[in-house]
Amino acid sequence: MVEAGPWWIGLLLPAILGAFALGAAMLDAGSYPLKAAAGLLIQQRRKTLAADILLLRAGIFALVAAAVLAAVVIPLGEVAVLDTGVGVVWFNMAEVLAWAAVWMVGWGANSAYAMVGGYRFVAQGLAYELPHMFALITAALGAESLRVGDIVEAQRDLWFVVWMPAAFVVYLLSVLGMAFWGPFDQPAGRDIGGGARLELSGVDRLLFEGGRWMLLTAGAAFAVPLFLGGGGWGWVIVKTAAALAALVWLKKRVPTVRLNRYVEFAWIVLIPVMLVQALVVAVVVLVR
Repeated sequence: MVEAGPWWIGLLLPAILGAFALGAAMLDAGSYPLKAAAGLLIQQRRKTLAADILLLRAGIFALVAAAVLAAVVIPLGEVAVLDTGVGVVWFNMAEVLAWAAVWMVGWGANSAYAMVGGYRFVAQGLAYELPHMFALITAALGAESLRVGDIVEAQRDLWFVVWMPAAFVVYLLSVLGMAFWGPFDQPAGRDIGGGARLELSGVDRLLFEGGRWMLLTAGAAFAVPLFLGGGGWGWVIVKTAAALAALVWLKKRVPTVRLNRYVEFAWIVLIPVMLVQALVVAVVVLVR
């Protein structure tokens, strides 16, 4: 049974997320993230003409806040910072905050390329969000509850990943889109168009990248209670690390996907697949 934990767990949550995010970054690029972070700490902030600094910085902090807010409903063993009857909805609400955050960063820089990156993320969100919501709803349907603790309890005999494999795969893909990472990193800008982070430097860049990695970590961690049966502290750590490692591995194997191709794939393939998966789960629940 998952219950609300003591208040001090909430204070530890950003540190826990940050530690996992740093570990994943080092798995991806060795010691480079530590050197890059040290360099950004002493780097002077770059400013663009007529930039809206308040909007830009608000977007940076909102991205970090989105990751932390998403994580408060993730059970840490048998406790969670927030035990609410609508935990699945809360998680989805928190990660949608990232939409506004990235757009604010891109718009606030007063740079055409940065603004393009912000709008790219909005377009990408329109592609991944519906499959993402169907994956969340499918897990909730299997447990007949929106409470994360009830979803964990429903997997006592059989993990949801066993009979909801499509939902699990689609969920992980949507986590990559949510963190605009790996094959879905066009909003971050590898091409000449740049990205939402194009004009960021110094501490601003460090916080933005940290928020991105923390969002990826929160998404990977939420797969544990949704599809992998939850468990005690040790199991949660192991399963979260395994999900993160799988996402890092995927980045190294799959090139960046063109945004229009991803939108087409999401609407033509992912959404119909998730509708069938949800229908199968609904039939099983009715029969049960």
